[in-house]
Amino acid sequence: MELQTKALHAGYEKDSQGTMAVPIYMTTAYEFRDSEHAANLFSLKELGNIYTRLNNPTTDVFEKRFAELEGGEAAIATSSGMSATFFAIANSAEAGDNIVCAKQLYGGSVTLMSHTLKRFGIEARFFDVQNPESIEVLIDNKTKVIFFESLTNPSIDVADIEVITNIANKHGILSIVDNTVATPIICRPFEHGADICVHSASKYTTGQGLAIGGILVERKGLVEKLKANPRYAHFNEPDASYHGLVYVDVPLPPFTLRTRLSLLRDIGAVSSPFNSWLFIQGLEHLSLRMREHSNNALQLAGFLESHPKVLKVNYPGLKSNSNYENGQKYFTNGLCSGLLSFEVASLQEAKKIVDATELYSLVVNIGDSKSIITHPASTTHQQLSQEELIACGVPSGLIRISCGLESVNDLITDMKQALEK
Repeated sequence: MELQTKALHAGYEKDSQGTMAVPIYMTTAYEFRDSEHAANLFSLKELGNIYTRLNNPTTDVFEKRFAELEGGEAAIATSSGMSATFFAIANSAEAGDNIVCAKQLYGGSVTLMSHTLKRFGIEARFFDVQNPESIEVLIDNKTKVIFFESLTNPSIDVADIEVITNIANKHGILSIVDNTVATPIICRPFEHGADICVHSASKYTTGQGLAIGGILVERKGLVEKLKANPRYAHFNEPDASYHGLVYVDVPLPPFTLRTRLSLLRDIGAVSSPFNSWLFIQGLEHLSLRMREHSNNALQLAGFLESHPKVLKVNYPGLKSNSNYENGQKYFTNGLCSGLLSFEVASLQEAKKIVDATELYSLVVNIGDSKSIITHPASTTHQQLSQEELIACGVPSGLIRISCGLESVNDLITDMKQALEK
């Protein structure tokens, strides 16, 4: 099946009522047939529902459907994109380990890597996504993850996925790609060697800013990379917290299985059934929306590139952009998502333009059906130093736009008056 068909049908077999829409199973727990059934579920002799912190029928459909879209083997839905990112790293590394991350990341990811994980004893080492060859000098025998975004937010760089994942595979290290901005409609990291994909479902997946959530997807065949790999002893040795289970010996996808049985169980950052249902609705028309977001963004980027007040436009759909070649290589049908950024002369000028827009909403989100404008240096990346801002591609005069689904003529007209006011 093609992606649009999977987005409508994957992961759901109609219930006894023949319900066309996936039902919302708003329940905390599930009744067992008898004590033997309960024991079998907890020992994994049978698979089934135990408690909604671990699994839920509505969330199960969302996970299966998203895994199909990404081309993965299994997925875990979480309470936010940040929890999906945290789980992906916590499932790979422990105190004393290090991770190698792109400098060009969402501001919340930068602080997670630089500060929060440091308190867990995990060191973050950073590379320039425009120079992935620099990764190798950062790797040692304690490196557990190479983390990057397929399309960076807000610098709008396109990662050379194959170069990065080849380095990861050479050293037997897990590669984790945040594919939020591109979505699986536009970019398929597993086809280029990635091991794990994470997403903030709060963005394009829901599409209307209705719900907070995240998802983690495991590629097919990842067990072979984990098996007997000395970097990941916790997948190859008995888990004392779960009856001595050895994850690579179970006929289930090991990375998502351990995320569910260890991290979801113990930390509990789980998607609510209602939010999972909202994400399912969003997936049904995700491919249609991504085409319109991308088309609008390309036309707006072209207008901005021609305006004398604009110093630089970051959008890989522009032939003049340094990321154009990678965009053509890794993105489907020339689509480049709805996120773009542009630079003006100063922080004061950037704020003036943001405040002068009328159709764009000043919001720290992306992927909404309504267009959003943000000044990252004073909002999403405010916690970073000037040196860190420059390193992750966020100069003080940078303005980020999440191009919505309005008429692009109206979006251009409003931006023109804001630039010239």
